[in-house]
Amino acid sequence: MSQLPIPLKIPQAILEEVYREARRAFPAECCGWLSGPRDGSGVVAVRSCENAQASGTHPTVAERTAETAYVLTGSDLLELNNSLETETPARIIYHSHPNGGAYLSATDRDVATSPWGDGPAYPVQQLVVGIDADRVVAAVLFDWSDEESDFVEIARFEGADI
Repeated sequence: MSQLPIPLKIPQAILEEVYREARRAFPAECCGWLSGPRDGSGVVAVRSCENAQASGTHPTVAERTAETAYVLTGSDLLELNNSLETETPARIIYHSHPNGGAYLSATDRDVATSPWGDGPAYPVQQLVVGIDADRVVAAVLFDWSDEESDFVEIARFEGADI
């Protein structure tokens, strides 16, 4: 029987901060990361990022808009990379889907996977927030499964009227 990766604990206050970030960005996608103690089981801080997709710099689908894609700026990406060497590294990368769906799309999977196809591009879990014009519908947490050679759903969170 396959064993799923263990989801990092996301405190409700942190989750709601991400939900508010998704609402502020709507109808564009928001993005950022959650950091926490290197050897801990959860996250303690939100680091929101600029969605640079408006400039058409998506690594795989440049013609998409900020309403259908996200890309971190070079400075945000450098800071994320640098965080990986600290005591409170990035542990979860998050972004929103303004179509209300909380899923890891094929493009999301491509971007989150190593270009060599041998695992995740970063040692982090992936949180996707589904939001629409009325509310945050749901959020889903994904992590890499070596057994599946893909990202798998490991936790699901209720939405909110935000």
